[in-house]
Amino acid sequence: MSKKIAVVLDNLFEDVEYTSPVEALKNEGHEITVIGKETGTVKGKSEDTEVQVDKAISDVKPEDFDALLIPGGFSPDMLRGDEQGRFGEFTKHFVQSEKPVFAICHGPQLLIDTDLLKGKKLTSFLSVRKDLENAGATVVDESVVVDSNIVTSRTPDDLEDFNRESLNLLK
Repeated sequence: MSKKIAVVLDNLFEDVEYTSPVEALKNEGHEITVIGKETGTVKGKSEDTEVQVDKAISDVKPEDFDALLIPGGFSPDMLRGDEQGRFGEFTKHFVQSEKPVFAICHGPQLLIDTDLLKGKKLTSFLSVRKDLENAGATVVDESVVVDSNIVTSRTPDDLEDFNRESLNLLK
């Protein structure tokens, strides 16, 4: 059954951490909506990947989506910089509602803004791990971690495992 997947994205995302999961999700028939600070185009870190933002965060409700994808790179940190905290609140809905959340590399940074990480088991890029621990999560160095409704991975090298477990959670 096709699911509606929200992808939160800003400039300087890690290209393959967007393209690979989105391709895997689309191949399984899922609908992707890219959400950013505003509509327009955002570019990946390599500047080879340009993505059209379908909806501004101000124009969407998390209730309209079945799952959330948070690619890494600098994008999650830039989304956390939203002065109104809209991306943190958007993400919080998915964690609280136990809807699937897929976060890779620096993506788990955005989960910190939910204030719901206490007792969660996660993984991430090395430089984010201390912040996740300080937010109450147990952080492990594994290619993919599934804790209830949250799938996390460390780096692009883990995309095969990340995509597999993300798709499994949607079944």
